[in-house]
Amino acid sequence: MAHHLANGVPPHQLMWRRVREYAVPPSMIETATARRAAGDWAGACAAARIDVDLDLRAVGNRHGTDLATRVRADLRRLAPDLLRWHMPRITPDGRLRPGLTLSLARYRGPGTPVVHLVVRTPPAWADAGQRMSLALWDGSRGSAAEHHPHPHPDRRFRLDLHRHLWDAGRSGDLTRRCGADGPSHGPIAGPGQHDDLQGPWAVGCWAAEAEYLLGAEGLPRGAFTVRLGARSRTVFELVAPDDSHAPTLRPLRGPLPPQEVAALPVLPEAAVRVLPDLELLRSGLITAERLHPLVAAALPAPGAPPPPGVARPASRDGSLPGPGDPHTVECRGEVHRIALRDGVLTAIDHDADQLRREGLLVALGGPPLPCLRAIDTVHRSPEALPAVRERIAHGDMTGALAVVEALLGTDALLRDGPLRDALRDAASSRVDHGLFRSGLVAVHPAARAAHTETGYRPRADRRTPLAMRVKRGSRQRPRTALSA
Repeated sequence: MAHHLANGVPPHQLMWRRVREYAVPPSMIETATARRAAGDWAGACAAARIDVDLDLRAVGNRHGTDLATRVRADLRRLAPDLLRWHMPRITPDGRLRPGLTLSLARYRGPGTPVVHLVVRTPPAWADAGQRMSLALWDGSRGSAAEHHPHPHPDRRFRLDLHRHLWDAGRSGDLTRRCGADGPSHGPIAGPGQHDDLQGPWAVGCWAAEAEYLLGAEGLPRGAFTVRLGARSRTVFELVAPDDSHAPTLRPLRGPLPPQEVAALPVLPEAAVRVLPDLELLRSGLITAERLHPLVAAALPAPGAPPPPGVARPASRDGSLPGPGDPHTVECRGEVHRIALRDGVLTAIDHDADQLRREGLLVALGGPPLPCLRAIDTVHRSPEALPAVRERIAHGDMTGALAVVEALLGTDALLRDGPLRDALRDAASSRVDHGLFRSGLVAVHPAARAAHTETGYRPRADRRTPLAMRVKRGSRQRPRTALSA
């Protein structure tokens, strides 16, 4: 069972509230929506920080014009900001799940291999900017994404069965698919009903979602697995008295060998858990106005009050004072104001000559005025630093700089401190992402250096030449040599 905080709010709900606050800013939604409405799907992807790694002309030459037409139609329906909204994330900071290849659509043709429209996330060491990439995958080697740690689509994380999570024209299906319109799906029947499942499990939707899953595999009924944890998987069987009755689930009657369990279809993660937005609405941690417009239109707004001890955020851009709201500081027995003047944070109750003299005294080692001390503190470690770091973590550098400029002014020179370090680290980490995107560095540079210093040899795989694999396999292992 998940641990809870003292105020009664589960940690995963607090994480998702931060994700909804910072990961997909309103400016991104507005720009991507405007470009998508104008028919510019590539511009919409650029606004949502999604790199396009496919060429429709090349797709038509390789796979035929029919498949290229289907891909083009899906790209025009793609809402990249909605896709980013629903992408899998990791605890505790809610960043995109790294090193993931997720299938958006599958295209089948007579006598041809299945082609996937996929979205990929970079590995953790190169995820600066939280960018994603859009591509096609047909299982062949020699593609541009061979340097990706997991270039093939993941069975657990897939959205080809959940088009309402990325297709703007199907977003209304969210009400029915997430169970927001009530428990309309069949329960788990039979002995061992798994009533002990507590937490964000969408048990009431599993039967209907299993029908979609097995139907995509060409199976009317059968067994499938549900992943409940890192080492916890449960096998269910989809059954129904006849085709006119709603399907139900029941635990498998007998145990299966591990090899057979691994080969069973896996219920996608999007169907296993309750939609985070629905949880946040029901707990009162978020309002419908803060949701993505397509999500807000599909979900009811219960209007529940927030739990005790949890304050609702005041604004999407952080509770920061505006440029016209001066800070107040007690200075030499008086209350002085600090505000933006000519693009710089200034102690407005001191004249320029006095500030210049005080600056010289500070340079010679004298004590600074309380007003100057307050300005120096704001430059180095402002109260808005957590909001800046959250935006940087989710790749919103534009929003982070907007917060800094609203606080310090457009002409401010950052001084040494946590704020400058955060912005400098964010800028330097973009280099790692560029190296990964170009394919010049496939693993973390630090890991490569450590392996080189310790004499590390890469593990043999299918890319290793046959002669080298035979040579390595013929060597005696130390344990074998000792027992001989």
